[in-house]
Amino acid sequence: MTFVLAILIFVTVTLAVFAFGAAAMAPTSVLGSRLRALGWQRPEVEEKAAIKERFEQALNPLSKALPLSASEMSRTRAWLVQAGYRDARHLTIYSGIRMLLGLVGLAAVVLSGAGLNSPMLLVGIPALGFFIPRFILKRMIKDRQLRIRLALPDALDLTVICVEAGLALDQAMMRVGEDLRPSHPDLSDEFHLLTLEMRAGKPRAEALRNLVVRTGVDDVRSLVATLVQTDRFGTSVAQALRVHSDSLRTERRQRAEEQAAKTTIKMVPPLVVFVLVPILFVTIGPAVIQLVRMLLPEGGR
Repeated sequence: MTFVLAILIFVTVTLAVFAFGAAAMAPTSVLGSRLRALGWQRPEVEEKAAIKERFEQALNPLSKALPLSASEMSRTRAWLVQAGYRDARHLTIYSGIRMLLGLVGLAAVVLSGAGLNSPMLLVGIPALGFFIPRFILKRMIKDRQLRIRLALPDALDLTVICVEAGLALDQAMMRVGEDLRPSHPDLSDEFHLLTLEMRAGKPRAEALRNLVVRTGVDDVRSLVATLVQTDRFGTSVAQALRVHSDSLRTERRQRAEEQAAKTTIKMVPPLVVFVLVPILFVTIGPAVIQLVRMLLPEGGR
C-alpha cells in the first residue's frame, strides 16, 4: 500500500510540473506571456544555452569512444540531415547519446544483478539502449518526410502562381518558402536552403539534387527530375509544375484509398481476438457449462 501511494504521489507531482511547464512555455499561453513580461525569458535562455553547451561537452568524449568509419559517419550524417539536424555538432550529440544509453543499460543490468544469471540481458539491454536513438531518428525522418510530402502540392500551386505572375523560378521558390513558413516550416526551410545555394553560385541542377539528398522524398525526386528536364529542353515551367502538381494530388488520393483498403485487413486480428472470442464465450459458454454439469455425474458413475 505504501509503495502504491508513493507511485501515485510521484505521478501527481510529475504531471503537475509538466502541466505548469507546458503552460509556461507555450507560445500562446497567457501564463507564459506574463512570465516573459516579467523579464524571466532572457536569463533562462542563457541558462539553457549554458546547460546545452555543458551537455555537448560531456557527450563529446562519449561520441569518440566508439570509432566510426567514414561511410558510417556519412550515412549517419545523411540521416541527421534528413531529420532536420544539419549542424556538425548534432552528429556528436547523437553518437554521445547512443553511447550514454548503452552504458546506462549496462550499469543498470550490472547493478541489479540480473546480468550475472542471464548473459542475454547483459548483452541485450545495452544493445537496446544503443539502438533506441537510431529507431527514434528513423521515426523522425519518416514524420518529416510525410510532412514534406503533404506540403508539396500546395507549394507547387503557389510556385505556379508566382511563375505565371512573371517571377523566375529561383525567386518563385524563395517567395513560396517565405509564404509556407507558418504552415509548412520543413518544406520552407528546404526551399530557403535551395535558394541560398543558387545565390551562392551553384548550378540549379546541382542545388535541386542536393534538395533530394536532404529530404529523401520520392515526390521531391520526381519534381527535381521534372525541373531539370524543363530547364534542359526549355519548355514551360508553369505548365510542367501544374501537370506535376495534379499528378501529386492524384498519387496522394491513391495513397489514401490504399490506406483505406488496408484498414479492412488490419481490423481482422482485433475483431477475431477482441470480438469473436468474447462472443463465443458468451454464446457457447453457458451451453458448455450445462453440458459439463450433466456429464460429470455420469463420468463419476
